[in-house]
Amino acid sequence: MTALTLSTAAATGLRADAIVVGVAKGAGSKGGLVVAPGAEAVDKAYDGKLASVLETLGASGGEGEVTKLPAPSGFKAPVVVAVGLGEVPEKDETYGTDALRRAAGAAARALTGSKKAAFALPVEDAEDAGALAEGALLGAYSFDAYKGLADAKSAKKNGKGAKAPLAEVALLGGKPRDKAYKAAVERAVAVAEELNRARDLVNTPPNDLNPEAFAAVAQAAAKEHGIKVQVLDEKALTKGGFGGILGVGVGSEAPPRLVKLSYTSSKAKKHLAFVGKGITYDSGGISLKPAGHNETMKCDMAGAAAVFAAVVAAARLGLEVNVTGWLALAENMPSGSATRPGDVLRMYSGKTVEVLNTDAEGRLVLADAIAKASEDEPDAIVDVATLTGAMMMALGNRTFGIMANDDAFRTSIHEIAEEVGEPSWPMPLPADLRKGMDSPTADIANMGERMGGGLVAGLFLKEFVGEGITWAHLDIAGPAFHEGAPYGYTPKGGTGSAVRTLVRLAEHTASGDLG
Repeated sequence: MTALTLSTAAATGLRADAIVVGVAKGAGSKGGLVVAPGAEAVDKAYDGKLASVLETLGASGGEGEVTKLPAPSGFKAPVVVAVGLGEVPEKDETYGTDALRRAAGAAARALTGSKKAAFALPVEDAEDAGALAEGALLGAYSFDAYKGLADAKSAKKNGKGAKAPLAEVALLGGKPRDKAYKAAVERAVAVAEELNRARDLVNTPPNDLNPEAFAAVAQAAAKEHGIKVQVLDEKALTKGGFGGILGVGVGSEAPPRLVKLSYTSSKAKKHLAFVGKGITYDSGGISLKPAGHNETMKCDMAGAAAVFAAVVAAARLGLEVNVTGWLALAENMPSGSATRPGDVLRMYSGKTVEVLNTDAEGRLVLADAIAKASEDEPDAIVDVATLTGAMMMALGNRTFGIMANDDAFRTSIHEIAEEVGEPSWPMPLPADLRKGMDSPTADIANMGERMGGGLVAGLFLKEFVGEGITWAHLDIAGPAFHEGAPYGYTPKGGTGSAVRTLVRLAEHTASGDLG
């Protein structure tokens, strides 16, 4: 993990591999490039012509754009890195925290292989410092666990060795002795470290991360951070009647698990339950996925990874709210023992489900976990899942959908997600779509109308929420796994989607801002 410090040092005299400054697009068609606050000393060293030099090099100030140039004479850092912040803020406004977060992430990625960089980006207050810290730590992320070469000396000689992430970031303009600044950076470190752990889990190949292995990771983290953990294996699941989780996992040689992580605070007045879909590999089961749809299905446990990371982050931050995480873990494989289309499963809640499509498996494991979580009577349940391709069709690859049985709660989660920089959109639960899941054989089928499939899945889950409990469902199928080129603080592969939303929800709940 990249080390991070607050520094009051001057950019001109700091020993580092690079100095990072911000630039932006000036207002209007003739605005030109603008050097952002924080870079005054650097601009002065260029005789006030840093913007014109960068424009000559083709810089526009566009968001995430990175331009490198030699540092001026007298600097102890050899390179200046200018990163675009987008449009200059309106009068009396400042750069948004997510603009700062994305810029810091882009700069950190551009400095892969460097030992130290000084970030001279805009810092108006502790919140800005926290955003920059978070962006830098997320942007510096790299998953290289499987890239080792047998002959390290040969790799170095041929220049093929993987470059290490940026090792250290010094945030200039911060206040190292200010309690608010220190707290903001410490929070950023805790959240970023746990979010990056979620990314690692999503990126880990399914031959190394089956349900049992995931449960072991959760147990180790729980022990480290004082979190109570309970793991139900296949025998306990059978005894408990968890027909949904067992029905999905029965076709695999790697048996399912249900993991309960309990963080408690002596000062808590509220209790949140987070439930995560943890399909460590999804082949589709007997309803096998077509060619071209299997390659990234290691990411189908991203919801459980997000829940796991959020609970550990809550514990590390010492939030005054009780947070319980439920990881519904299974591997969905076709075999002679696998659940067949047409089978009926008796769920933990007692409801029966006719399985019409074994590739609609996430809702089955979530239904059992939601029903179990309801027994604790939490103030709210939030489930997180890479649940439906239909949600990707509706909202694309960067936005997750939010459904809920309470409009005000859905709105609050949407606002919180936007606050932390996670694009989301409120979605309805139309009652007329429920009829499509009527079954002549069981209480409900696991499939309904094809159109509005993401909403149908939400309606299915709603059936298993305990009476009177506020509930929301986050379908992160789009943003959980990024297959394109990295951007901002978002890497290729697992993204850690929804972790920051869950953590901020817990923070707001602890402070009494919600209900």
